[in-house]
Parts: sequence; structure tokens; C-alpha cells
Amino acid sequence: MNAKPAQDPVNIVCPQCQSINRLPACRLHDVPTCGACKQALFRAHPVELTSDSFERYIFRNDIPVLVDFWAPWCAPCKMMTPAYLEAARELEPEVRLAKLNTEDAPAIAARFGIRSIPTMILFSGGREAERQSGAMGSGDVVRWVRAHI
Repeated sequence: MNAKPAQDPVNIVCPQCQSINRLPACRLHDVPTCGACKQALFRAHPVELTSDSFERYIFRNDIPVLVDFWAPWCAPCKMMTPAYLEAARELEPEVRLAKLNTEDAPAIAARFGIRSIPTMILFSGGREAERQSGAMGSGDVVRWVRAHI
């Protein structure tokens, strides 16, 4: 996956209001705020996706999006939650981290053939780029993502 040149504008979906914001790639580290709701575009925290918001985040963000497919009853998913939060702190704003509860969005889980959880899918340009199943520590998540962006 190739990154855009620093001056090229990128689209970033706001984690609060889901507005699409366009800003130069070189400004991602400048703590940008949403033009609509004025909230931070990056919170160093995974975005909770729903059936309604999933496609907007996958197809409208110009940065890669890492989605953790999980379920509330899954013990390994629960164990991985703190590691995924730490990975978000390290990877944003180069990568948007998100979570999708497969119990609340079974059609999306089926569409992507999620057979075991947790499963992480790295999306780039609206397409699946890589996939990893099983719980991972934060360092492992960060290394895996960086190896594929």
C-alpha cells in the first residue's frame, strides 16, 4: 500500500458525527478537528462501527482502516481490548482503528466470511488488504499493521 504524498488532501471520517473532512496529509499529526462538529478527528481510541456506519468508514477514509471483528461473549476478544486500545494510541493518525460487534452486525460479518473472532481486517482504498485471526498483544498488532501499510 502506498501512502499519499504529504501535500495531497485526504478524506477523514469524523468519529463523532461521521462528516467527511478533507485535509492535507501532512496535517494529520496536527490534531485536526472536524469542520462540522469541531471535535478531534483522532482520539487515539477505536471507533465503534455499526451496520449503518461501516461502509462510510471503509470507503470514505483515505487512510487505512483496521477493523476488529469481535463479540461481547468472546473471552479472547475481551482479553485483546486493552491491547487494541494501546495499538490505536500508537497507530493513529496513520491508520484508523475500529471495532465491529459481529452480534450487532451479522450481515457484515457474513459478507467478510468471519468464521472466528477476534479477526482483524486491514482495509485500504475500500478493499481488504490483509487479515489476521486470533487475539494479539498491542506490539504484535502494531507490527502486523506496519508490515502491511
